Amino acid sequence: MPSKMSDTLKKFDWRQNIVYIAFVLILIYFSITLQDYGFLTPDNLLNIARQTAMISIMGVAMTFVIASKEIDLSVGSVAALSAITTALTMQAGLGMFAAIFVGLLTGILIGFINGYLVTKIAIPSFLVTLAMMMVVRGLAMWISGTAPIPIMSEHYIFFFGSGNVLGIPILLFWTIVIAFIGHFLLRHSVFGRQTLATGGNETAAIFSGVKTARIKMAVFMGTGAMAALAGMLYAGRLQAGRFTFGEGDELSVIAAVILGGTSLFGGVGTVVGTVIGSIMIGTINNALILQGLDVSQQMMVQGAIIILAVAFGRKTKKV
Repeated sequence: MPSKMSDTLKKFDWRQNIVYIAFVLILIYFSITLQDYGFLTPDNLLNIARQTAMISIMGVAMTFVIASKEIDLSVGSVAALSAITTALTMQAGLGMFAAIFVGLLTGILIGFINGYLVTKIAIPSFLVTLAMMMVVRGLAMWISGTAPIPIMSEHYIFFFGSGNVLGIPILLFWTIVIAFIGHFLLRHSVFGRQTLATGGNETAAIFSGVKTARIKMAVFMGTGAMAALAGMLYAGRLQAGRFTFGEGDELSVIAAVILGGTSLFGGVGTVVGTVIGSIMIGTINNALILQGLDVSQQMMVQGAIIILAVAFGRKTKKV
């Protein structure tokens, strides 16, 4: 029996599962040190789920982008603009379904432009999405006049942010559904395999018949759609569209994806790891708040996490 356990431990891929190990260790540590602060109470754990839902949802789509060896820095701004277009559509009296359509269309359209500039004009995705991040944030400020756009629809507020079903936040259901779809697509579909092939070796993928430009176009439109959904969830939770939604989210999303085990250099990706990475970042932020650290200190810790994530991503590539 001891020899079997020893063999199992030798075969266990510690590096590939490091995010899960780190997550468990962090949970144990904070459970002990923050016992008197109510860290493990159901209300606090559900609060972590609410706070990380939007990062997780954007992270699922970002997993495909990074696995295809690209990056999208515009997701936070897209979330803000989609929240505003959704709120404005409802304010115009066109109804909830029209507002959902307009919000999603906003994100998909920006994703299409990103994909077109990357695949047809051959501009690096870092530059395209960095510029798009500024353009879209400015557009959100312009059309909203920097003022919040209130949302009055109770149905929208329930289904897109503030609702609870059997005491469980509806944001958690959104996260689970999107994560399940993302995991299925990446692991069990032709699209997922072609995305990984594109990021692993694009030249080889092209010779194998993979339409890599179409794959990249699709993943950018996917991040646009999921960023739009995240923005609509922000709007539902806070009952308004605001141009400030998603500020800094792009870094949190990328950190969650890399922490989760997706290689920054493409070819490797895991949706489950991304969601765990997102929850881990949210757990750390929650613990820092309970310990009384201010926003600036939280940002310093988050920056350190991103550095560790990128360093780990480079290490993974070398193996």
